[in-house]
Amino acid sequence: MNKKVAVVLSGCGVYDGSEIYESVITLLRLDQRGAQVQCFAPDIAQMHVINHLTGEATGETRNVLVEAARLARGKIKPLSEAQVADFDALIVPGGFGAAKNLCDFAVKGADCQVNPEFLALAQGFAKAGKPIGLICIAPAMAARIFGAGVTCTLGSDDCEAAGAARQMGAHHKEATVEEIVVDRQHKLVSTPAYMLAESISQAASGINKLVDQVLELA
Repeated sequence: MNKKVAVVLSGCGVYDGSEIYESVITLLRLDQRGAQVQCFAPDIAQMHVINHLTGEATGETRNVLVEAARLARGKIKPLSEAQVADFDALIVPGGFGAAKNLCDFAVKGADCQVNPEFLALAQGFAKAGKPIGLICIAPAMAARIFGAGVTCTLGSDDCEAAGAARQMGAHHKEATVEEIVVDRQHKLVSTPAYMLAESISQAASGINKLVDQVLELA
């Protein structure tokens, strides 16, 4: 039977939403593996809007769900409608939206709080023993989801995000862009993607492995 996977997006665009390449690679690999996919996003305002040409904040207000719908070709539902019982696994692409809209890690680091709606969903998957894949910066939320002692990667051990993850109680394992880190006890799979990637093919090398492993664990 084909696996059913929930993919949670956080907007559209690396600086204020889901990283587009990471999201597309994830969705492509899931489709190649025959998985049934439903995208979700929180129906909330973005933390801010970034002009991706200049890198500067615009002062606009945009909705995370509306922006994420661009990536999902409109086939997306509010996060409030996601039910753990309907799916075999959960995957979250990176991009600053994961650290700005799904949580406030980008601002508060180790003192971050996770969006309550997303936290409840992710913890529901964890409690049900269903695998979760966290890509790029998204593993910064691992300790908030699973508690202290969970193992994940954000790429280099020396990066600031890895230090913050350790402060929150996660065990950080260094990994290259092509590698995944699997915490079999918690059924968590993570990969650095654009924390380290210098090209879309490099990002794909780890993300494809993550998707394959998540489906295997499911």
